[in-house]
Amino acid sequence: MTTSFCWFVRGNMAASLYVQPMGALLAAMACCCVWGGLYVAATGRPVYRLLSLVPGKFYTVPLLTIAVLAWAWKILIHVKGLDGWR
Repeated sequence: MTTSFCWFVRGNMAASLYVQPMGALLAAMACCCVWGGLYVAATGRPVYRLLSLVPGKFYTVPLLTIAVLAWAWKILIHVKGLDGWR
């Protein structure tokens, strides 16, 4: 996932998704954390108030599904010898 984060930070989203889709998603979530931090800094309100607006069942199952599929993708491209971004 480190390689995926590196590609994401450099702006190459296609490479980030190809190398490790879950890493790209986590990098995007890390960017969202910046906005959450700015919200807390500007308002002084805790961020859990924003998180409580969406029940956990709406993001837990999709995140776990994406993680398993990303793991399978990583195994597939490694077995096929296509695990480097070209």
